[in-house]
Amino acid sequence: MLQRAISPIRRKLDRAGIFLSGACAVHCLLSIVLVSGLGLGGELFLHPDIHRVGLVVATLIAGVAIGWGAMRHRVAAPFVVAMTGLTFMGGALAVPHGFEEAILTIIGVALVSLGHILNLRHVHSAACKERCGD
Repeated sequence: MLQRAISPIRRKLDRAGIFLSGACAVHCLLSIVLVSGLGLGGELFLHPDIHRVGLVVATLIAGVAIGWGAMRHRVAAPFVVAMTGLTFMGGALAVPHGFEEAILTIIGVALVSLGHILNLRHVHSAACKERCGD
């Protein structure tokens, strides 16, 4: 009974993680275009705190949603993929602002998003197996 209540929460967290990963990728691309191409918004878009906060939020959401899924379904792939993505995102904090940072961040958020997608697929397949009795 408790697991049925938990599953929708985890699904929402996975969906939030996918949305935030996409928003982060858009932020990176827009930052490059606006700051490099037009010289606008450097102080706002490239502020290091945005990236630090983003990494903390991504780590919390991925840790809860994907960690929960890994423990429940005993499937490591979503966890490994997402943690690899978080490592890329952390690496992006270690390089100067610019192209390298954006590439590392985009690779990272793509992997974190893929981890959430894989996690959602395992939730769906587990629910299907439960309903169908497999």
